[in-house]
This record gives sequence, structure tokens and C-alpha cells, in this order.
Amino acid sequence: METKFDRLLSKENIGKTIKELSAKPHHLGSAAGKEVAEKVYNQFKSYGWDAKIETFYVLFPTPAERQLELIAPVKFTAELKEPAVPGDATSGQEGQLPTYNAWGADGDVTASLVYVNYGLPADYEELERQGIDVKGKIVIAKYGNSWRGIKPKVAYEHGAIGCIIYSDPIDDGYYQGDGYPEGPFKNEHTVQRGSVMDMVIYPGDPLTPGYASVKNAKRLDRKDAVTILKIPVLPISYHDAKPLLAALDGPVAPASWRGALPFTYRIGGSSKTQVHLKIKQNWDIVPAYDVIAKIKGSEYPDEWVVRGNHHDAWVNGAADPVSGLASLLEEAKAIGQLAKEGYRPKRTLVYCAWDGEEQSLLGSTEWVELHAKELSAKAVAYINTDGNSSGFFNAGGSHALTQLVTDIAKDVKDPLTQASIFDRKRASEILKAPAQKRAEILDNTQYTLGALGTGSDYSAFLQHLGIPSLNFAFGGEAGGGEYHSIYDSYDNYIRFKDPDFSYGVSLSQAAGRAVLRLADTEKLPFDFQGLSEVIKNYVNELVALAATQRKANTLQNELIDKGIYSLAAVPKENFISPKRKIPVPEIDFSSLLAAADSLHYEASKLTRRQNNFKTDGASLRKNNEKLFQAEKTLLLETGLPRRPWYSHSIYAPGFYTGYGVKTIPGVREALEEGHYAEAGQEIERVTGAINKLTDHLKTIY
Repeated sequence: METKFDRLLSKENIGKTIKELSAKPHHLGSAAGKEVAEKVYNQFKSYGWDAKIETFYVLFPTPAERQLELIAPVKFTAELKEPAVPGDATSGQEGQLPTYNAWGADGDVTASLVYVNYGLPADYEELERQGIDVKGKIVIAKYGNSWRGIKPKVAYEHGAIGCIIYSDPIDDGYYQGDGYPEGPFKNEHTVQRGSVMDMVIYPGDPLTPGYASVKNAKRLDRKDAVTILKIPVLPISYHDAKPLLAALDGPVAPASWRGALPFTYRIGGSSKTQVHLKIKQNWDIVPAYDVIAKIKGSEYPDEWVVRGNHHDAWVNGAADPVSGLASLLEEAKAIGQLAKEGYRPKRTLVYCAWDGEEQSLLGSTEWVELHAKELSAKAVAYINTDGNSSGFFNAGGSHALTQLVTDIAKDVKDPLTQASIFDRKRASEILKAPAQKRAEILDNTQYTLGALGTGSDYSAFLQHLGIPSLNFAFGGEAGGGEYHSIYDSYDNYIRFKDPDFSYGVSLSQAAGRAVLRLADTEKLPFDFQGLSEVIKNYVNELVALAATQRKANTLQNELIDKGIYSLAAVPKENFISPKRKIPVPEIDFSSLLAAADSLHYEASKLTRRQNNFKTDGASLRKNNEKLFQAEKTLLLETGLPRRPWYSHSIYAPGFYTGYGVKTIPGVREALEEGHYAEAGQEIERVTGAINKLTDHLKTIY
């Protein structure tokens, strides 16, 4: 079946789809966005799928006025525009969204400017040591090292009244390689648009938290929507950032803060550098068009395998999202042809093209909220893709599906080397690893499945409903700065991303196999040994972190008490001693360690029972349901305002605070931030969830 499926995949057709669907700017709420949704719908229908468009009505701010000026010590007005470039046919089109960050506040502010490096909590600790306060000031931060929405959130928490985000060429520009169109990296005018919604609280429409934004839904007043930020935010190019940064006075920035622009990087903060920032937006309710296509299962119609990729883009979106969408549609075409030849999947297939992903997962979240009860009962798994490129196979998701992903990665061939995508990925990991780790990776026969945080359409499935989820993409060989800019175009894609679309076929092969194997297997391929190993590793990381932090805090306080910092300071300069650290108490991890051990033991026993299980219809169906329902036991209620049912799973690293950590959510953040009582509470909650999963595994087979 998979051999037939592969033969029906066409890289030429994938390229044609990318060109057609990225021909115009097609953001959420635009006429071209609706056209793309209708084209996708018509393609599904032509392939023989039962398709429909489900429409939601969501809040979407778009710029009415943007202004950024340096008013002292010299005058400068930012251009705030990306120009058309030679050789890129779509870069000068009408209908492009201006450069902006969605979900920042409207505002008109004038204040001193402070450079805050990447704008993360550790950077503000450094500013404090320098004696610089951002309260009442505007900050400028580099893109990178975190999700963009963290930067204005942390700035607001420290009292800033505005936030500017720019891309420094040291991270993505001439320092890395030639700028577009000569090369793939950011030219001096390129800007990364993007959402800064406080998704840590909840993604989806800010006005309908926890329920679907259908036409007549009850909506919050915008001032009560807690995911909309409180200060204005604006992304700019390094062309526009250069005069602002060059005008800063004050201390020279630490070495790790400096970028690649041709001047001395300083922190600023004095009244000598004054900036005016004005943002005004149209806050409209617009339609979001989700395209949903189904093929009904022949034996288990009430068990669904769900596959998705979004169709909306910030501008033309050839790489993000159309490259991934083209692969999804190619899978649907192949499966549709197989169905015309007599193939019937045992489980129902549900293929989805989401709208409004770029504005913080609007289309997928609202659809999941509308269909939550049915999805919770029926969804076996969700397989997500987004953008795609050339290079190495990257997969993340539910670790109980590690063996499924491993088998797929060993079966699919890399289009350029003809090695398996498993072997290519492992080779890359070996050479990136420290020397002492290389032998261990070489001996590893399992694909190392990453953990999923948030940021794409799997989030509502995994974190809200506990539906096992996977996310696939290829990448790593095609660098570039087109992300969320007008230069994410077909012309850019065929030069720098996947010129002959062969990795588009590879993505279809990988995701298509996940769909077909989950749809047609008798015994669902959930193996909780992989999950138990990951949880055990996470728990060990937490124990080590607490011990390391205890030593570090003790040493820090000793250095302060003995005057080491003051002795090392330059006598003629102002010196502010670091603050004392809160001593780390002895934290009791015994229950969590015991829970992880018990889970590992029961997962091993379950694997033996799975291998020995003899198929009989009623019992098989009952046990399969227990397998795909197992991860729901890991959902932890967060008690968030207005969304008491909203949960995050053990697979959501960093989702609790959004700082991108990769361990059990909540516990690590509490430890790192010195909230030790809260860490103890989180340990209890996570221990309880693991024990619930362990008890559930005892009931299977």
C-alpha cells in the first residue's frame, strides 16, 4: 500500500501547488485568504474527499497607523517598509500586510530608549547590576533566543511603556551570509512580522476563551482580554534599528550583547536618547475559514486520525505554510486515488487546512473548542506540519509514538543521499554532539523524538485535550531570513529552500505513513516505554537542577558577603552589588522519583502484554481506545481565569511560563525563579498525573 502511495506522489505537483497558493498575499480575513481556502476545498473534493468549510469569526488587529521616530539627540524617522527586490516577482504586490506585531496594544509614547539584548529575564538582571531601570522607558530587543511574545511581556513586567524588536545581522543578516536576493539571509530592510499574544495564558481568539468563536458567540470586552498585551510593540529591520542603537549613550553593552552593526553597542537609558512610538490598529472581527475533509473508516469509523497544516500566511507564505500544505494536499490526492481504486481506511481520516494560525492558532483552536467532546472521544492522534525545507527530518510529539516515528524514519529515504532519513538525522546529531556523547548517539536505534511546546496547530489537540500529537518537518540545510516577510515567496523558495520539491515528497511520505499506519493497524502502535524513559530523564534533570542551583545560590551569597564583587569592580565606576539569592531548600523529589520508576515498570509490563495479545474484535477495540486515551491522564488543570478546563500536558515544555524550557512544565520554572513552595506544589501535581497514567496502563490488555 505504501509503495502504491509513494508512486502517486509528484514533486512537480507539489511545486505547482506551492506556486499557485503563494501567488498572492493571503492573510487571515483577506479576499485572497478566502480564495486559497476555496481552492483547497475544491482540491479535496476533486480527490474524492467529503469536504466542507467551517467558518469562525475572530478578532484580528491590523495596522491603521505606525510611527517610529528618534527625536533626540538627532532626528530620524523609521521607514517601516520592505521594498520590492529584483528577481522576486511577488515582492512588490498590493495587499501585503504592513510590518507589525499582532496583539500589542495601541499606544502613543515618547521616552528614553534602553537596549535590552534579547529582552529575557536574565538580561534585566544584568541591567539591574548596571543600575539601569526600564520603568517608564521604551526598550529595544533583538529577535532570537525565545519566542517573540516573551520580549514585550517581560518588558511590561519591568515597567517599560513600549517595545521595539529588531533582527540583528549577527543572528540573521550579512554576518551569516549574503542578504536577499543575492543570498537567503535578511537584507537590511527585512522585518519579521508575528503574533505577540500572551499564549502562555491561552491561544485562540482572545474574546472567546475556552469556547468557539462562532458567529453569535458571547465575546469579552477587548479590555478584559488578558492575552492582549498592555504596551505597544513594533518589529523593525536593522536598517531602521541602526540609527536608534547608534544614538544610545551610557555603559558599553556586555560582550555577549553586541551585534554586528558597525558601532559600539551601548545600553542607553538616559534622557539624551528620546524615541517616539505610535501604534494604532483596526480591531475587526473577521472570518476564519477552516477546510475539513474526511474519508469514513470502514471498520472503526468512530476512531479518527487527524492531519493538519494551516493555509493562512503573513504575506505570500511559500515556505510558511504553503510548502507544508502542498505536501498535505499531495497526501490527500494519493489517498483519494487509492480510494478510487478500492482502498478503504479502517479508521476515519480527517484532513484539515487551518486559517488564522499565524495570529496565534486561531482556526485550529476554535475548531477544537467547537468539537472538543467528539475529538476527545474519537481522535486517535493528530499529525501536524507547517513549513518545510531541505535537510534533516525533524519530529516532535507524544513519546508513546516513538517507535512509530522510528519505523517511519528508517523506511523513508532521503531524496538526495538515498540513505534513510533516520540515518541522516542521526549523523547530523552525532557531529553536533560533544565528543563524549557521540558513541551513545551512534548506538541509539530509536529516533530521538523532541518534546512539543506550542507555536503551531498541534497545541489545542495536545495541550487542551491530551490527544497524542506529532509534528514533522525537514530543514537544517537551507538557512534564510524570509520568515514572516514579503520575501517568503515562490522565487525565494525555489532558489534557497527546496529547489526541486523533493523534500516536499519526503514530507508527504513521512506524514502519509503516519496517517496510513495509524489508520490501518489492528493494534495501535503506542509504546509507553519511550514515554516512561523521557519522563524519567526529565525527573532526573529536575533533581540535578535543584542541587546545582542550591550550590550556585550558596556560592553567590558567599561572594557577596565576602565583598568579592566590590573588590573586582573598577573603583572609578558606579558599582551595584548583585542581589542575594534565596537559599534553595531541600526539595523532596522522592514521590516523583517513585512515580517515574513505577511508570517505567508498568510500561515494560504493558509492552509484554501487547506483544502477547491475540486479536479478537471486541477486546481489541476496547484496548485500542484505552491506548489512545492514555495521555489524557497527564493533563494538569492550571486553574487559569475564565478557562478552568484549560490544561497543559507533560509534553508541553515551557508552556507553563513560556520561557522555552524542556522539562516537566511548571517545576523547572518555579525552581529557576526561586518559587520553591510552588515547585513543591507542582511536584505533587505532576506526581499525581504520572500515577494516574500508571494506573491506566495497568488496565490495558
